[in-house]
Amino acid sequence: MSVTEWLQRMHAGARQRNYVGTFVVSAPGGDLSSARIWHVRDGEHQIERIEALSGPPRSTFRRNRNVMTFLPEAKVVKVEKRENLDLFPNLPDKPDSSIGEFYDVRAIGKDRVAGFDADVVQLVPHDALRFGYRVWSERRSGLVVKLQTIDSESRVVEQSAFSELQLDAPVKPQALAQMMANTSGYRIEKLELERSSAQDEGWTLSTPVAGFKPRSFFRRPPSGDSGSSNNGGKQKQQDATTVQWTFSDGLASVSLFIERYDAARAPRDGVLTIGATNAIRRRLPEPASDWWLTAVGEVPQQTLNAFAQSLARTR
Repeated sequence: MSVTEWLQRMHAGARQRNYVGTFVVSAPGGDLSSARIWHVRDGEHQIERIEALSGPPRSTFRRNRNVMTFLPEAKVVKVEKRENLDLFPNLPDKPDSSIGEFYDVRAIGKDRVAGFDADVVQLVPHDALRFGYRVWSERRSGLVVKLQTIDSESRVVEQSAFSELQLDAPVKPQALAQMMANTSGYRIEKLELERSSAQDEGWTLSTPVAGFKPRSFFRRPPSGDSGSSNNGGKQKQQDATTVQWTFSDGLASVSLFIERYDAARAPRDGVLTIGATNAIRRRLPEPASDWWLTAVGEVPQQTLNAFAQSLARTR
């Protein structure tokens, strides 16, 4: 099969099957996290519960694009809508064939993961702007049961896998929906995002980063905004807004968070790496030096640098 055909099969497997399993993510530096996942397809709806088994207690429920995260220690539930569902592969509803311009697929063989027979393929990038992947997909459904992210020197920078999995598990969507709706005793915090566009907000990429297509653009209104209708109020509101511009090549995604530079609270320029996730923070150069950028993605750091260098103010 072609790259696109393999990815479409994995994409369908992640969404069409009911399953319950324990999912473990590890990185060479010793970082390890695990979660229990319940996933069910109810007609056209996707419902999912993810219970963190490491770190602070946390339960995340998702129904289609509606996401609620319960933090029992703080007695807070965060409510938001997500455009991207953080499933591998991160394909749009109608994936295009251009991904084959940036990755090759190589069949490696067969293996067993969590008791299931799996096909093993390697997705090899054509350039250094993206990581490679070694993927184990359950033979009958295409569900990704193990994934390794590989850098340009063939090192595994992150691995995720089911340590235990029940396919076609009898998960009841009504039970998950009831748990999701039970917010008694919790303070609800809604993350309000407004859909916008780079053009409307005054941003552009002077040079597109090969393969990465814009997926969404949102602005987060400042808290406590009075909704002033005069020009000064509008300008003040715009200045306090953080925007998020998201790109994806179908496998990897990059988010650019842009906000006004505030010398009183701005951290130093810096970089951060956790497993396959890299982040850079920097003040934009002139003539956009009034702005601060945080770029995050499961891509090599040089890819984030390419986005940062290409980001430009249009007004």
